Formats: sequence, structure tokens, C-alpha cells
Amino acid sequence: MQIPVTQTIIFLVVLIIFIIICVKARKLSLPAALTAGLIGILIFAGAGYPGIVLLAVFFVLGTWATSHQKEKKVMLEADGPEPQQRKPGQVLANGGVAALMAVAALADPPHRHIYLLMLAASMASATADTLSSELGMVYGRRHFNILTWKKEARGLDGVISLEGTLLGALGALIIALLYAALISAAGAWYVLVAGIAGNFMDSVLGATLERKKFINNDIVNSCNTLFAALTALFIYWCCAPSLHF
Repeated sequence: MQIPVTQTIIFLVVLIIFIIICVKARKLSLPAALTAGLIGILIFAGAGYPGIVLLAVFFVLGTWATSHQKEKKVMLEADGPEPQQRKPGQVLANGGVAALMAVAALADPPHRHIYLLMLAASMASATADTLSSELGMVYGRRHFNILTWKKEARGLDGVISLEGTLLGALGALIIALLYAALISAAGAWYVLVAGIAGNFMDSVLGATLERKKFINNDIVNSCNTLFAALTALFIYWCCAPSLHF
């Protein structure tokens, strides 16, 4: 995909401004901001402005949800509040799969539409996970272990609430609608289903491997976005014969 030089220059200027603002506002550490910049460049190269819009919406929604009623979260968080300034591992965990799909789209143009579908699904999962955990912490009324369905303290790994789950699904829906508007209406429901599935996978991994300290939250986030991308690919394989992208 050839991107005009003028558009590339505009994108790079905006990206530099974004990095400076994030570091100044202490939303991202400098290494994390540079990591985010690299992910943005890869996604822009492979998916163009549609991919960047998906990434930007995830970032805006995630930043807002993380900051929303921060003081209340500090009091409610079972394991203590998470640091507000994101590190490179956290950025890579949420956007690494999307960047990988963008690189694949560059390397394999005939199947670009499939990679963009998987990219969007990974973003839907990352958005759903962030909104469900951050807003579910505040608005959830009853919190349950996703595997045992027993009541547990909010904020624990693998604990969900109805309110948080619905808010997460709303986040996936937003990404799916953007995918429909910018890339392909035919595959929007793939993105929605995959995003919700990825969010549930995040909770299952949290209730099992993360609780036992076998993996950390960054690995969980990487796995849920990858699972969402593969789920979208699986649905595509099942339904593609009747669809035209």
C-alpha cells in the first residue's frame, strides 16, 4: 500500500507531538512512548489511517477509563493501585499483535484484508479488557471468579462483574463499528465477537496462570489480543465463502 509522502510527513509530525504530550503528561514513560511510536509507525505503514484510528481510539478510551475515578480505585483495588505511567511492556502487550498484523499486511498484500481484520480484533480485545477492568472496578456491583462463579473481591485477577463485562463489550463494539466504517462492514461482527472472546480469555488466564504467578499481566494482555486475532481468523475461515471483502 503506497501512502503519499505528504500524508506520511503529517503523520510523523503528529506522532512526535503525541509522544511529547504523553511523556509530559506522565501517561507514558519515555521508553513506553517510543515503543508506542514504533507501534504507530508499523500500523500506519501496514494499515494506513484506518489502523491508526483504531489504535488512537483504543488509546483515548483506555487512558480515560484508567483515569476515571482514580481516587476511588485506589481505595478499592485489591492488589494495590497500578502505576499510571505506562511502561514499554504494557504498551507492547496491548499493541504488539496489532503491529505484527500490520507488518504481515505489508509482507503479504494479497491477504491484507485478513490481517486488517485480525488487527482490528486485537484492538477490540485490548479495548474491551481495559474498559471492563477499569470501569468494572468502579461500577460493578457483584464480582465473581470467572471459573468458579464464587463471589470474590473486586480487582483480583480473573474476577468479573456484569457491569464491567457489558462495558467491555461496548468497547469492542466501538472498535467493530469503526472497522465497519473505515475498512469493511462485512467483517464487523467478527471483530465484535473476537474482541469479547479475547476479553473473556484475559479473565480465564487471570484466574489461573496469573494468580499462580506463572505469567504476569503483560503476558496475559498479549495472549488475549492474540487469541482475539486468531478467533477472528477462525470465524473468517468458517464464513468467508459466503462473504466478499
